[in-house]
Amino acid sequence: MDNKLFTPGPLNTKLSVKEAMLHDMGSRDKEFISVVKEIREQLLLLAGLTKEEGYDTVLMQGSGTFGVESVISTAIPADGHLLLITNGAYGDRIGEMAKVYGIKTTTLSYKENIVPPAQDVEEVLKTDSTVTHVAIIHCETTTGIFNDIERIGYLARKYNKIYIVDAMSSFGAVPIDFKKFDIDFLISSSNKCIEGVPGFSFIIFKVSSLESCKANARTVSLDLYSQWAYMRNSNSFRYTPPIQTILAFHKALAILKEEGGIPKRSERYQQNYHRLIEGTEALGLRTYLNKEDQGYIITSFLFPQHPNFDFTQFYQKLHEQGQVIYQGKLSDTDCFRIGNIGDLFVTDIDRLILAIDDVFKEMNIHF
Repeated sequence: MDNKLFTPGPLNTKLSVKEAMLHDMGSRDKEFISVVKEIREQLLLLAGLTKEEGYDTVLMQGSGTFGVESVISTAIPADGHLLLITNGAYGDRIGEMAKVYGIKTTTLSYKENIVPPAQDVEEVLKTDSTVTHVAIIHCETTTGIFNDIERIGYLARKYNKIYIVDAMSSFGAVPIDFKKFDIDFLISSSNKCIEGVPGFSFIIFKVSSLESCKANARTVSLDLYSQWAYMRNSNSFRYTPPIQTILAFHKALAILKEEGGIPKRSERYQQNYHRLIEGTEALGLRTYLNKEDQGYIITSFLFPQHPNFDFTQFYQKLHEQGQVIYQGKLSDTDCFRIGNIGDLFVTDIDRLILAIDDVFKEMNIHF
């Protein structure tokens, strides 16, 4: 019996998604090129966009981080100035990238349980006209917090800045109004809410925004403009693509459509989340975030204040029951994380809660 992964990705996938990988195919085969073309078209439809409106999408080999770095290293020129808004490890990672590429960066950094206030962003944009780009994480996987990409997008538009959104853990399950939020570049990956397997990321963008980036890239393999220029008409990759991962993603997109698209997937994930909160509260666990800031993708739980609690032992005992949770990533607070996404349903959440209760009893933890 397979483990159940209560993580933010990689995550549980349907058998039919796994089976889609059981094919050998050449990267120049007409069938494979047709699959890439369909994926690109379907991603635009999923985002509520069309090529006629000036949008396109490109696939990039590697994990989601590779996709983010391709945008940072291509979209921001040598004389650019990035305003980075961060409240977690994944926002901080963008700062690391900017530093490596020598990009001037102004960082608004907040504690992991704080939604960055839009007024702080406007204060910077109002007083520093040299800022050219604004970047933020939508669902910061460090905690599961949802950041206000709508209001930040309004400010980026108001002050005429290029707007970059890392929607790694939200795209495909959280409604995002691309045009209303005026997003220039949105990055996500194959192994998150669309429920594929790891291997590539994808970027959805305004064509006009990427066209202005020609010759900006400081890398060869992560040159987003060159990747798109090669792919836009041929639907081929410049370098060897992760063929089996792409076939799995193609199937995952079909399943998402059958489920009812983003609204229905969002509904299922929210049901998982609410059952998780109900069950864990009954066991005496407390969440790190206030509920009004908590998204429904992944939830951070504080370590129980009990002398018998040991996370390594807790994790291992759950793992022995086939229940895989996620370690914490907070800077100054002990916590663990539980994801609600992937091929998971309320019945799976119920089994996890029963397993946690069993482990607590075994560890002699009572509240």
